[in-house]
Parts: sequence; C-alpha cells; structure tokens
Amino acid sequence: MIPRYARPEMTAIWDPSTKFRIWYEIEAHACDAQAALGVIPKENAEAVWKAKDVVFDVDRIDEIEAVTKHDVIAFLTHLAEHVGSDQARFVHQGMTSSDVLDTCLNVQLMRAADLLIADMDKLLAALKRRAFEHKDTVRIGRSHGIHAEPTTMGLTFARFYAEMERGRRRLVAAREEIATGAISGAVGTFANIDPSVEEHVCKQMGLKPETISTQVIPRDRHAMFFATLGVIASSIENVAIEIRHMQRTEVLEAEEFFSKGQKGSSAMPHKRNPVLTENLTGLARLVRMTVVPAMENVALWHERDISHSSVERGIAPDATVTLDFALNRLAGVIDKLVIYPENMLANMNKFKGLVMSQRVLLALTQAGVSREDAYRLVQRNAMKVWEQGKDFKEELLADAEVTAALSPAEIEEKFDLGYHTKHVDTLFKRVFGES
Repeated sequence: MIPRYARPEMTAIWDPSTKFRIWYEIEAHACDAQAALGVIPKENAEAVWKAKDVVFDVDRIDEIEAVTKHDVIAFLTHLAEHVGSDQARFVHQGMTSSDVLDTCLNVQLMRAADLLIADMDKLLAALKRRAFEHKDTVRIGRSHGIHAEPTTMGLTFARFYAEMERGRRRLVAAREEIATGAISGAVGTFANIDPSVEEHVCKQMGLKPETISTQVIPRDRHAMFFATLGVIASSIENVAIEIRHMQRTEVLEAEEFFSKGQKGSSAMPHKRNPVLTENLTGLARLVRMTVVPAMENVALWHERDISHSSVERGIAPDATVTLDFALNRLAGVIDKLVIYPENMLANMNKFKGLVMSQRVLLALTQAGVSREDAYRLVQRNAMKVWEQGKDFKEELLADAEVTAALSPAEIEEKFDLGYHTKHVDTLFKRVFGES
C-alpha cells in the first residue's frame, strides 16, 4: 500500500489492530459454541469476553512473535495476558491457525467488497448523470483511432455505465464467493472440534461455513475475487484511455477539470495534462498485477502449505486499497469532466462529410448498383477528401456514375446527421431502463 493512493476507510480494514480484533471475535465466538456443547466450562468462555473492550497492543504481539516465530500463538499469548492464563486455557480448543487466519481474511475481503460496491455506486451515478446530460451531444465515433461514424457523448458515457454495472454485479458475486469461514481443525476433518462450532462462528461473523476445507479455505474462491478486481481495474483503464485521447491537444473534445492554482508542468507553463487518468491507467496495472499470484495460490500441497500466505498479505490490501482509490478518483474525474461539444462537431466535420460514406454505399446498392461497384465509386470520391481536402458531398454530386444511380436530393439526404442518432433513446432504455 502506498499512502498517496489510499483512503482511510479501506486502509483501516487492513490495519493490524483490525485484524487482531477479528481474530479475537473468532476465538471468543468459538469459545461460546464450545461451552454450549459442554466441551469447555461456561465461565471460561465468559471470561474471554472480558477482553471485548481491549485495544490489543500490536507492538506487544510483535514482541512475542519475535520469540515464538508464530503470529497466532503470539496473539493467543497476548490475549491470555488480558484474560488470565487459567481462564484462557480453553481458547483455540481444537482449532488450527488457518481457522483464524482464513476466516479473518474473508471477513476483511467482505468488508473491502462492501466499500468497493459503494465506490462503484458513486461512479455509476456520475456516469449516468453525464450520460443524460450529453445524450444528444454528437461526436465522431472512432475505430482504430480513425473517424468512423457519428455517435453521441451520451452513448459513450452509457457504454461505460453498462460496463461498470456489469463489474458491480461481478463484485457482488465475488463477495458472496468469498464469504465463507472454516473452523474445522487440522486438515479440515473436524476431528477435534464439532462442526456446530464452525456454524456458530460463521453466523456471528456474517459468513457461511465452507462446504469442505482442508487446513485452509480453498483458494479458487480468492482467485475469483481478485480476478474480478482485475476486470474492474481494466474497465477503469478503458474509461481513462478514452478521456486521455479526448484531451489530446489536436482533439480536445473533453478534459480533466483544471483547478485554480494547478500547474501542468514544471517546465512549460501552458500545459494542462490528463494526469488523473494517466494515474488511473497506472493504478489499473497495479490491481491487475495481483490476479496471477491469486491464481497461482489455488494449487497448494496436499491439505495445506503456506506458499499462499505471503502472497495474500501483500495482494489483499494492495488490490483493495488501490482499487478503492481508483474508483473514487475516476468518479471525481467523470463528475467534473469538461466537455467541448463545439470541438466534437468541428472534429467530425474536419473531413467534410466523409463519415457519411456507408450511407452512400448502401443507397447505391439499394439503387441497383453492385456492391463492388458501389464500394469503388464511394471510395474513389472518399480518397479525394483524404488526399486533397475535397468536400465529399460535392465530389459525389459531380460524379456522373454516382448521379446516374442517385438524384441530388437523395445524395443530400444521406448527409442528415439525425439519421445516426435516431436510436439513442432505445439504447438509453436498454442501459438505464425507463428512467
């Protein structure tokens, strides 16, 4: 985690004090369940809850771990310092370290997912607002970076909205995928602990019991979770790349808000750079970087090894903290993005009607001209626009082969801009419903 790209709500989830608090709750709930079964005395379970208001000393736990070389044992030793060694002697009864570690990790990932879902709601609201604001703002659509046919800025925002909405659905599913806990003991057989303990702990922690665990919760769940974060990061980059293109000097159809007192360059005072979306492109790479290690964590030796552990200590906070920051940054960029409709129209008309070539092609075929001949006629006039700066419509009107098939009025009609926007409302209903 880099503090520069972190927000306090998400970083708090990964703070050691939060982790130890979750560990404590898992152990305390397990004691309650064990007491209900008569495995441990009820008064011992009640004694554990006397530490419910304790702020666990992270430095003290680290000090103990320096000797024990085992984080869970260090925590349990520190807990006994608060509860009393005799009262705490039944804590962790029948459990293994991964019962605590894995269940805690999934609680943290659930909480992180809740924040990310809220982040996506914020971004979706911004995209929807800007989509309706610019529903009919015409701009040129591009393929291969080259002018294609007219579209609208509203459709661009709507496309990004639909993509992010799919990402939100995937994230909700990923949250459900990760919302399992395991209190099943060494190698997951429940040999030394009753399955009802797991059921109780999971219910108290907002989890479902893992269907079948080894000594760890299966890592395919985590792989899916991080893969989902990676896809969302790619969608962020998809939006960022479009904005970066629109802010190019020779395009300038939109730009990031440039605040009073902001500086664009240490050397060139005139610069207004797309720094936020460039940053988002980089942050997306960082989130995606966590996906492959999460995939590789799926394959563990036999019932358990710890090759996944060091990986998850890094990628879990890194991916969630970075994505949380990125989603909020993108929502801010969209919310304040400066749009230049006049520049969009000017760019579209830069090649004097060239973007209407398909309409003319189709009209010629409908008039009885073979597709091959129609393509040849349209292309030869189009190339004059590319190479000589001619006006496409005027060239068509001056082409005897074209006018032999189409009247001047029919050619003129093919340059009606409204033809390309007639289904915008239909597309908006598909994306946003009847709102």
